[in-house]
Amino acid sequence: MVEVVLDRVSKAFGDDIAVDEMSLEVPDGSFVVLLGPTGAGKTTTLRLISGLETPDTGKIMIGGRDVGAETPAQRDVAMVFQQYSLYPHMSVRDNLAFPLKSPILKTPAAEIERKVSEVAEVLQISHKLANRATELSGGEMQRVSIGRALVRDPSIYLMDEPLSSLDAKLRSDLRIELKRIHATLGATLLYVTHDQIEAMTMATHVGVLDQGRLVQFGSPREIYEDPVSIYAAGRLGLPRINILPASLFGNGPGTAVSIGLRPEHIIQGEGQPSEVIRVEHLGDQTRLHLKLKDHDIVTLTEVHTGLKPGDTVAIAPRNPLYFDKSGARIA
Repeated sequence: MVEVVLDRVSKAFGDDIAVDEMSLEVPDGSFVVLLGPTGAGKTTTLRLISGLETPDTGKIMIGGRDVGAETPAQRDVAMVFQQYSLYPHMSVRDNLAFPLKSPILKTPAAEIERKVSEVAEVLQISHKLANRATELSGGEMQRVSIGRALVRDPSIYLMDEPLSSLDAKLRSDLRIELKRIHATLGATLLYVTHDQIEAMTMATHVGVLDQGRLVQFGSPREIYEDPVSIYAAGRLGLPRINILPASLFGNGPGTAVSIGLRPEHIIQGEGQPSEVIRVEHLGDQTRLHLKLKDHDIVTLTEVHTGLKPGDTVAIAPRNPLYFDKSGARIA
Protein backbone atom coordinates (compact mmCIF):
# COMPACT_ATOMS: atom_id res chain seq x y z
CA MET A 1 0.00 0.00 0.00
CA VAL A 2 1.09 3.58 -0.64
CA GLU A 3 0.12 7.11 0.28
CA VAL A 4 -1.98 9.29 -2.01
CA VAL A 5 -1.41 13.05 -2.18
CA LEU A 6 -3.55 15.75 -3.81
CA ASP A 7 -1.72 19.04 -4.30
CA ARG A 8 -4.03 22.04 -4.95
CA VAL A 9 -6.35 20.03 -7.19
CA SER A 10 -9.32 21.77 -8.81
CA LYS A 11 -12.09 20.54 -11.09
CA ALA A 12 -15.01 22.46 -12.59
CA PHE A 13 -17.93 21.39 -14.73
CA GLY A 14 -18.92 24.51 -16.62
CA ASP A 15 -19.58 27.19 -14.01
CA ASP A 16 -19.86 24.64 -11.16
CA ILE A 17 -16.67 24.16 -9.16
CA ALA A 18 -16.75 20.58 -7.88
CA VAL A 19 -13.27 20.51 -6.29
CA ASP A 20 -11.61 23.76 -5.26
CA GLU A 21 -7.84 23.92 -4.62
CA MET A 22 -7.91 20.71 -2.59
CA SER A 23 -4.75 19.53 -0.87
CA LEU A 24 -5.08 16.18 0.88
CA GLU A 25 -2.76 13.43 2.07
CA VAL A 26 -4.09 9.89 2.49
CA PRO A 27 -1.48 8.17 4.69
CA ASP A 28 -0.27 4.66 3.92
CA GLY A 29 -2.50 2.08 5.62
CA SER A 30 -5.12 4.61 6.71
CA PHE A 31 -8.91 4.49 6.46
CA VAL A 32 -9.81 8.01 5.31
CA VAL A 33 -13.46 9.06 5.09
CA LEU A 34 -14.50 12.09 3.06
CA LEU A 35 -17.61 13.46 4.73
CA GLY A 36 -20.03 16.05 3.45
CA PRO A 37 -23.49 16.60 1.96
CA THR A 38 -24.48 16.11 -1.68
CA GLY A 39 -22.50 18.51 -3.86
CA ALA A 40 -19.54 18.78 -1.49
CA GLY A 41 -17.15 17.25 -4.06
CA LYS A 42 -16.71 13.80 -2.51
CA THR A 43 -17.36 11.62 -5.56
CA THR A 44 -15.50 13.95 -7.92
CA THR A 45 -12.44 13.66 -5.67
CA LEU A 46 -12.57 9.86 -5.96
CA ARG A 47 -13.00 10.05 -9.73
CA LEU A 48 -10.01 12.39 -10.01
CA ILE A 49 -7.81 9.98 -8.04
CA SER A 50 -9.01 6.98 -10.05
CA GLY A 51 -8.40 8.72 -13.38
CA LEU A 52 -12.05 8.78 -14.42
CA GLU A 53 -11.85 12.60 -14.36
CA THR A 54 -8.93 14.90 -15.23
CA PRO A 55 -8.12 17.82 -12.91
CA ASP A 56 -8.13 21.35 -14.32
CA THR A 57 -5.24 22.31 -12.08
CA GLY A 58 -3.08 20.63 -9.46
CA LYS A 59 -1.23 17.36 -9.12
CA ILE A 60 -2.18 13.86 -7.91
CA MET A 61 0.54 11.58 -6.55
CA ILE A 62 0.16 7.86 -5.82
CA GLY A 63 3.11 6.19 -4.15
CA GLY A 64 5.29 9.21 -4.87
CA ARG A 65 4.67 9.29 -8.62
CA ASP A 66 2.67 11.87 -10.55
CA VAL A 67 -0.24 9.95 -12.13
CA GLY A 68 -1.57 12.85 -14.22
CA ALA A 69 -0.68 11.13 -17.50
CA GLU A 70 -1.69 7.62 -16.41
CA THR A 71 -4.88 5.76 -17.34
CA PRO A 72 -7.16 4.35 -14.61
CA ALA A 73 -5.68 0.89 -15.19
CA GLN A 74 -2.12 2.18 -14.82
CA ARG A 75 -2.92 3.89 -11.54
CA ASP A 76 -3.58 0.54 -9.84
CA VAL A 77 -6.64 1.60 -7.87
CA ALA A 78 -9.80 -0.41 -7.13
CA MET A 79 -13.16 1.36 -6.94
CA VAL A 80 -16.37 0.22 -5.25
CA PHE A 81 -19.49 2.06 -6.36
CA GLN A 82 -22.80 2.68 -4.63
CA GLN A 83 -24.53 0.34 -7.07
CA TYR A 84 -23.49 -3.29 -7.14
CA SER A 85 -22.01 -3.37 -10.69
CA LEU A 86 -22.12 -7.17 -10.94
CA TYR A 87 -22.48 -9.31 -14.03
CA PRO A 88 -25.92 -10.92 -13.48
CA HIS A 89 -25.30 -13.92 -15.77
CA MET A 90 -22.10 -14.87 -13.93
CA SER A 91 -21.65 -16.85 -10.73
CA VAL A 92 -20.26 -15.23 -7.61
CA ARG A 93 -16.97 -17.01 -8.25
CA ASP A 94 -16.71 -15.62 -11.78
CA ASN A 95 -17.69 -12.12 -10.66
CA LEU A 96 -14.93 -12.16 -8.07
CA ALA A 97 -12.40 -13.60 -10.52
CA PHE A 98 -13.22 -11.21 -13.38
CA PRO A 99 -10.83 -8.36 -12.41
CA LEU A 100 -7.95 -10.86 -12.10
CA LYS A 101 -8.48 -12.09 -15.67
CA SER A 102 -7.51 -8.71 -17.09
CA PRO A 103 -4.77 -8.97 -19.77
CA ILE A 104 -2.87 -6.31 -17.82
CA LEU A 105 -2.66 -8.40 -14.63
CA LYS A 106 -2.06 -11.81 -16.28
CA THR A 107 -2.90 -13.63 -13.05
CA PRO A 108 -2.25 -17.43 -13.13
CA ALA A 109 -5.35 -19.63 -12.75
CA ALA A 110 -4.16 -21.12 -9.45
CA GLU A 111 -3.56 -17.64 -8.03
CA ILE A 112 -7.03 -16.53 -9.14
CA GLU A 113 -8.62 -19.48 -7.35
CA ARG A 114 -6.60 -18.79 -4.19
CA LYS A 115 -7.50 -15.10 -4.09
CA VAL A 116 -11.18 -15.72 -4.80
CA SER A 117 -11.39 -18.31 -2.02
CA GLU A 118 -9.52 -16.06 0.40
CA VAL A 119 -11.72 -13.01 -0.25
CA ALA A 120 -14.91 -15.08 -0.16
CA GLU A 121 -13.87 -16.37 3.26
CA VAL A 122 -13.16 -12.84 4.53
CA LEU A 123 -16.57 -11.64 3.31
CA GLN A 124 -18.34 -14.78 4.55
CA ILE A 125 -19.78 -15.66 1.14
CA SER A 126 -17.85 -18.91 0.47
CA HIS A 127 -21.12 -20.87 0.45
CA LYS A 128 -22.47 -18.61 -2.32
CA LEU A 129 -19.63 -18.99 -4.85
CA ALA A 130 -21.67 -21.20 -7.20
CA ASN A 131 -24.75 -18.92 -7.10
CA ARG A 132 -25.57 -16.48 -9.84
CA ALA A 133 -25.46 -12.84 -8.82
CA THR A 134 -29.24 -12.57 -9.34
CA GLU A 135 -29.80 -15.18 -6.63
CA LEU A 136 -28.21 -13.06 -3.90
CA SER A 137 -29.70 -10.65 -1.38
CA GLY A 138 -28.80 -6.96 -1.51
CA GLY A 139 -26.24 -7.35 1.25
CA GLU A 140 -24.64 -10.36 -0.42
CA MET A 141 -24.44 -8.52 -3.74
CA GLN A 142 -22.66 -5.61 -2.09
CA ARG A 143 -20.25 -8.03 -0.42
CA VAL A 144 -19.43 -9.46 -3.84
CA SER A 145 -19.01 -5.94 -5.22
CA ILE A 146 -16.55 -5.15 -2.40
CA GLY A 147 -14.87 -8.51 -2.99
CA ARG A 148 -14.21 -7.66 -6.65
CA ALA A 149 -12.07 -4.81 -5.37
CA LEU A 150 -10.40 -6.79 -2.59
CA VAL A 151 -9.04 -9.51 -4.90
CA ARG A 152 -6.94 -6.91 -6.70
CA ASP A 153 -4.34 -5.90 -4.07
CA PRO A 154 -4.31 -2.34 -5.49
CA SER A 155 -2.41 0.71 -4.28
CA ILE A 156 -5.60 2.11 -2.75
CA TYR A 157 -9.26 1.16 -2.45
CA LEU A 158 -11.72 3.91 -3.40
CA MET A 159 -15.27 3.42 -2.10
CA ASP A 160 -18.17 5.66 -3.14
CA GLU A 161 -20.99 5.31 -0.58
CA PRO A 162 -21.07 1.50 -0.97
CA LEU A 163 -23.47 0.96 1.95
CA SER A 164 -26.04 3.71 1.30
CA SER A 165 -28.53 1.50 -0.55
CA LEU A 166 -28.64 -1.16 2.19
CA ASP A 167 -31.00 -1.40 5.14
CA ALA A 168 -29.87 -0.34 8.62
CA LYS A 169 -28.84 -3.79 9.89
CA LEU A 170 -26.84 -4.64 6.77
CA ARG A 171 -25.11 -1.25 6.90
CA SER A 172 -24.16 -1.92 10.51
CA ASP A 173 -22.87 -5.43 9.69
CA LEU A 174 -20.83 -4.25 6.71
CA ARG A 175 -19.35 -1.32 8.65
CA ILE A 176 -17.90 -3.85 11.07
CA GLU A 177 -16.81 -6.04 8.14
CA LEU A 178 -15.00 -3.21 6.35
CA LYS A 179 -13.19 -2.15 9.49
CA ARG A 180 -12.12 -5.75 10.09
CA ILE A 181 -10.93 -6.07 6.48
CA HIS A 182 -8.93 -2.86 6.84
CA ALA A 183 -7.27 -4.14 10.01
CA THR A 184 -6.59 -7.57 8.49
CA LEU A 185 -5.20 -6.43 5.14
CA GLY A 186 -3.47 -3.26 6.32
CA ALA A 187 -5.01 -1.67 3.23
CA THR A 188 -5.30 2.02 2.38
CA LEU A 189 -8.94 3.05 1.93
CA LEU A 190 -10.50 6.32 0.80
CA TYR A 191 -14.21 6.15 1.53
CA VAL A 192 -16.91 8.66 0.61
CA THR A 193 -20.11 9.12 2.62
CA HIS A 194 -22.59 11.64 3.96
CA ASP A 195 -23.26 9.33 6.93
CA GLN A 196 -21.49 10.57 10.05
CA ILE A 197 -21.93 7.21 11.81
CA GLU A 198 -19.83 5.55 9.11
CA ALA A 199 -17.19 8.25 9.55
CA MET A 200 -17.13 7.98 13.35
CA THR A 201 -17.03 4.17 13.49
CA MET A 202 -14.67 3.31 10.62
CA ALA A 203 -12.25 6.15 9.91
CA THR A 204 -8.72 6.67 11.14
CA HIS A 205 -8.95 10.12 9.51
CA VAL A 206 -11.92 12.24 8.39
CA GLY A 207 -11.85 14.93 5.74
CA VAL A 208 -14.78 17.36 6.04
CA LEU A 209 -15.72 18.81 2.65
CA ASP A 210 -17.78 21.91 1.92
CA GLN A 211 -18.50 23.03 -1.65
CA GLY A 212 -15.37 21.37 -3.01
CA ARG A 213 -13.06 22.59 -0.26
CA LEU A 214 -11.39 20.55 2.46
CA VAL A 215 -12.29 22.50 5.61
CA GLN A 216 -10.81 20.15 8.23
CA PHE A 217 -8.79 16.93 8.30
CA GLY A 218 -8.03 14.85 11.38
CA SER A 219 -9.15 11.92 13.50
CA PRO A 220 -12.90 11.60 14.16
CA ARG A 221 -12.29 12.47 17.81
CA GLU A 222 -10.24 15.55 16.94
CA ILE A 223 -12.93 16.94 14.64
CA TYR A 224 -15.68 16.13 17.14
CA GLU A 225 -13.90 17.76 20.08
CA ASP A 226 -12.00 20.53 18.30
CA PRO A 227 -13.91 21.60 15.16
CA VAL A 228 -12.63 24.60 13.21
CA SER A 229 -16.10 25.92 12.40
CA ILE A 230 -19.84 25.52 12.97
CA TYR A 231 -19.99 23.64 9.67
CA ALA A 232 -17.33 21.11 10.75
CA ALA A 233 -18.90 20.76 14.20
CA GLY A 234 -22.27 19.94 12.65
CA ARG A 235 -20.92 17.14 10.47
CA LEU A 236 -20.16 14.81 13.40
CA GLY A 237 -22.26 13.91 16.41
CA LEU A 238 -25.75 12.57 17.10
CA PRO A 239 -27.74 14.33 18.42
CA ARG A 240 -26.25 17.28 16.56
CA ILE A 241 -24.39 20.02 18.37
CA ASN A 242 -26.60 22.80 19.76
CA ILE A 243 -25.74 26.16 18.16
CA LEU A 244 -27.14 29.01 20.26
CA PRO A 245 -26.59 32.77 20.74
CA ALA A 246 -23.36 33.34 22.64
CA SER A 247 -25.17 35.59 25.13
CA LEU A 248 -27.68 32.93 26.18
CA PHE A 249 -25.58 31.81 29.16
CA GLY A 250 -23.69 35.04 29.75
CA ASN A 251 -20.97 36.79 27.82
CA GLY A 252 -18.53 34.73 25.76
CA PRO A 253 -15.19 35.82 24.26
CA GLY A 254 -15.17 39.27 22.67
CA THR A 255 -16.03 38.37 19.05
CA ALA A 256 -18.25 35.38 19.87
CA VAL A 257 -21.65 35.36 18.20
CA SER A 258 -22.57 31.69 18.75
CA ILE A 259 -21.98 29.09 21.43
CA GLY A 260 -21.82 25.40 20.52
CA LEU A 261 -22.81 22.76 23.06
CA ARG A 262 -22.58 19.03 22.49
CA PRO A 263 -25.53 17.23 24.14
CA GLU A 264 -23.20 15.69 26.74
CA HIS A 265 -21.73 19.12 27.57
CA ILE A 266 -24.83 20.49 29.26
CA ILE A 267 -24.96 20.34 33.06
CA GLN A 268 -28.37 19.69 34.61
CA GLY A 269 -29.48 20.88 38.03
CA GLU A 270 -27.88 24.30 37.94
CA GLY A 271 -27.99 27.42 35.78
CA GLN A 272 -30.99 28.71 33.85
CA PRO A 273 -34.46 27.13 33.95
CA SER A 274 -35.62 25.41 30.75
CA GLU A 275 -38.83 23.57 29.89
CA VAL A 276 -38.89 19.87 28.96
CA ILE A 277 -40.63 19.59 25.59
CA ARG A 278 -40.06 15.92 24.80
CA VAL A 279 -38.34 12.88 26.33
CA GLU A 280 -36.91 10.25 23.97
CA HIS A 281 -36.13 6.87 25.52
CA LEU A 282 -33.70 5.08 23.18
CA GLY A 283 -32.66 2.15 25.35
CA ASP A 284 -28.99 2.93 25.90
CA GLN A 285 -29.62 6.66 26.26
CA THR A 286 -32.39 9.15 26.89
CA ARG A 287 -32.56 12.47 25.06
CA LEU A 288 -34.17 15.56 26.49
CA HIS A 289 -35.62 18.16 24.15
CA LEU A 290 -35.67 21.44 26.01
CA LYS A 291 -36.79 25.01 25.38
CA LEU A 292 -34.76 27.89 26.82
CA LYS A 293 -35.88 31.44 25.96
CA ASP A 294 -37.43 30.23 22.68
CA HIS A 295 -34.31 28.25 21.74
CA ASP A 296 -34.47 24.48 21.19
CA ILE A 297 -31.81 22.43 22.96
CA VAL A 298 -31.15 18.68 22.92
CA THR A 299 -29.20 17.05 25.73
CA LEU A 300 -28.75 13.65 27.35
CA THR A 301 -29.98 12.54 30.74
CA GLU A 302 -30.25 9.43 32.90
CA VAL A 303 -31.66 6.46 31.00
CA HIS A 304 -34.49 5.98 33.50
CA THR A 305 -35.20 9.64 34.15
CA GLY A 306 -38.51 10.62 35.68
CA LEU A 307 -38.65 13.90 33.77
CA LYS A 308 -41.68 14.45 31.56
CA PRO A 309 -42.96 17.15 29.18
CA GLY A 310 -43.81 20.35 31.01
CA ASP A 311 -41.22 19.84 33.76
CA THR A 312 -38.57 22.48 34.44
CA VAL A 313 -34.86 21.63 34.54
CA ALA A 314 -31.98 24.04 35.16
CA ILE A 315 -29.10 23.79 32.70
CA ALA A 316 -25.64 25.30 32.29
CA PRO A 317 -22.85 24.89 29.71
CA ARG A 318 -19.70 22.82 30.19
CA ASN A 319 -16.74 22.89 27.77
CA PRO A 320 -18.53 25.23 25.35
CA LEU A 321 -17.28 26.02 21.85
CA TYR A 322 -17.49 29.61 20.61
CA PHE A 323 -17.80 30.82 17.02
CA ASP A 324 -17.58 34.23 15.41
CA LYS A 325 -19.98 35.88 12.96
CA SER A 326 -18.58 33.91 9.99
CA GLY A 327 -18.97 30.60 11.84
CA ALA A 328 -15.22 30.18 12.45
CA ARG A 329 -14.08 28.76 15.77
CA ILE A 330 -12.74 31.12 18.44
CA ALA A 331 -9.95 29.48 20.45
